[in-house]
Parts: sequence; C-alpha cells; structure tokens
Amino acid sequence: MVGCSTPGTRVVLLPQEDGSPSAVTVRTKGGEQLVSQPFQQATAPLGSDAPPKLGQADPNEVRDKNKELFALVPTKPQRFDLFFDTGGTTLTADSVRALDSIIATALARPGADITVTGHTDTRGNTVDNDALSMRRAQEIKQLLVGRGFPADRIEAIGRGKREPAVSTADNVDEPRNRRVVIVVR
Repeated sequence: MVGCSTPGTRVVLLPQEDGSPSAVTVRTKGGEQLVSQPFQQATAPLGSDAPPKLGQADPNEVRDKNKELFALVPTKPQRFDLFFDTGGTTLTADSVRALDSIIATALARPGADITVTGHTDTRGNTVDNDALSMRRAQEIKQLLVGRGFPADRIEAIGRGKREPAVSTADNVDEPRNRRVVIVVR
C-alpha cells in the first residue's frame, strides 16, 4: 500500500508478490471504500466529509515515484530439488550438475540463507528414513559449505518419508521422493 497526504490522502493498493488477493478499507467521515484490486486507489480530500473516491493508478507512475519503497521488496525465495540414488546419500548425475547453479544463486544474494530439507521414499521404517533424510540434508549442507557458502546460514532438516513429493503406498521405491529441497532466501 502506498499513501501520501497532500492535500488529502491517497491510498494505492500494491499487488502481492505471490498473486494472492489483498484489500484495505479507506474511511472518512463521509463513508468508506474498499480498495481490492492492484493499483486501485482511493482519494480523500483533506477536511472533506465526502466518501473516498475510487480510481486506478498508473503502475509505472507508482513505481517511478516510490523507487525507494520498491527497492526494499525482498527477492522471492528460490527452490531447488536434488535427487538421490536408492538408500543412500549419493546424488543423481543431474543433481550433481545442478549444484553449481544453486551455489551461484545463493552467493549472488547478499545475506542469503538456505534451508536444506531431506526426504526419503516410503521404503523402510520411519526411524531409518528419518536418519537417512537428515544425513542427506547434512551432506548437501557440507557440499554447499565446501563451495563457499557460510555454514552458519544453512539449516539442515530431515523429514523422512512424512512429506512425499509423490504420494505412494508404504514400501514403494519412488525416485522423486528421494530428495532434498533447497530454499534460498
């Protein structure tokens, strides 16, 4: 939301980064207006008893007049999936090749942090899968650290078989579930 107060109040609703809906109600003594569309604006003259007037702001003009505000918008997190061979911490060949791109992305973000969440398929028991998923996450963390990303800005988590990418019955060998999910923020 962008507002200014000369010679009244103007409220402009900015779009949500993820496309989700948002809204704000602008009230004066004379009434209220719901602003619910991106770059829709409500204007209320100073000291007026009239309800706010709705209009549409020019997105380019709003961005040009508020460059400092838009510069503060954080970069969207990026997600990467790396996959493993059955039963261990050996990455697939495609996943090994993806590591350089992931570390380049992370290092290009000043102050970035990374979450590495390990997963397994549904083969085996819960205790073993929990341990394996954590080993996978720790292994990837060490690979990222070895390529220059600060260890204190990486969190490694193991989820076992609890959050499969592909739902399967128990004891099913599903390669898309043997993974780590890396989120760079």
